[in-house]
Order: sequence, then structure tokens, then C-alpha cells
Amino acid sequence: MTDLLFVIGPPAVGKMTVGEAIAARTGYRVFHNHLTIEPVLRFFDFGTPPFHRLVEGFRTSVLEEVAAGDLPGLVFTYVWAFDHPGDAEAVAGYAEPFIRRGAQVRYLELEATQAARLDRNGGADRLAAKPSKRDLDRSRDLLLQADSDYKLNSTTEFDGREDYLRVDNTTLSPREVADITIKHFGLPVCS
Repeated sequence: MTDLLFVIGPPAVGKMTVGEAIAARTGYRVFHNHLTIEPVLRFFDFGTPPFHRLVEGFRTSVLEEVAAGDLPGLVFTYVWAFDHPGDAEAVAGYAEPFIRRGAQVRYLELEATQAARLDRNGGADRLAAKPSKRDLDRSRDLLLQADSDYKLNSTTEFDGREDYLRVDNTTLSPREVADITIKHFGLPVCS
């Protein structure tokens, strides 16, 4: 049975990098959100109906197949706008094939200062994995606009839940966040 770990938080908070640090220690695989976004951007503009249909279809298909497989776990990264009901519905839909099979679904929420995220926005790993972020001025403007338009960190949505952990990673390395997460959730560590 494959478990699911959502890594959520605002743009450039370090979701992919932290996910990779967790995967390196646990044997989980990383499915960062841009694995579906980047190929679709070659054909359709961000936010258009065909873009949404293809990205959602691809994500749903991959998640359904992984949930039915035998990986030890999957890290899935997602920018969740908590003031946008469609995002909560999307997250529930992504989790559904795992829950249906009795797998564990957990949530790691990352937060960091805007200054730290603006600095990370131009990081080499981010730019290598996310070609649409290579126009740094546009990427910076989109990050600032998203911060202005949406609530990108939770407030009370996860209160009292044992399947949830929030970490301020402004000054923590991805490895440190991975260690905290693995310990908190009791994730299996590979030898």
C-alpha cells in the first residue's frame, strides 16, 4: 500500500526540495506539481480551460495508478489557496484513491518569509525543474501577486489533526525539515 504525503505551501517555499530530501531518506517518490504544469504550458496558457483539464487529468491518472501500486510512499507538492474552495476539493480528490485503499494520507505545510521565498525563487534546482520560472522578473511578479490574492498558508483548517505538521523553514535546511517530518509522522527510513 502506498502512503501519500502532501507538501503544501506558497510558491518558492521549498516544497520540491524538502520533498526530495524526504524521498532520499524514505524511498518515497516525488511528484512535484510542475511535472504536470510544464508539459502542458507548451500547448496552452496557464489557467485556460484546456490547461486545467490536462493538468488535472494527468495528476489524477498518475495519483490513481500510484495509489494502486506498491511504492512505499509518494510526496505530492501543491500550492493550496485556502480561500479558494476549489483547491480543497482538488486536494480531497487527489487523496481519495489513497484513502479508498486504506493508505495513510498526511500533510506537511511549509511556511517561510516572503523575503526567503523571493530569494529561493531563483534557486538553481527550482529553475532546472521548472522552466516556466526562468523568467525571474515574471516569476517574482507572479509570486508577489499570489501572495496578495490568496491565503497560501492555513490558519485553523488543520486544528487538532494528527495527520498534519506545519514547519517554518525560513532558516531550516531541507534535510532538517525532512528529519522533523520523518520523526513527527514516524515515516520509514531506508537503510
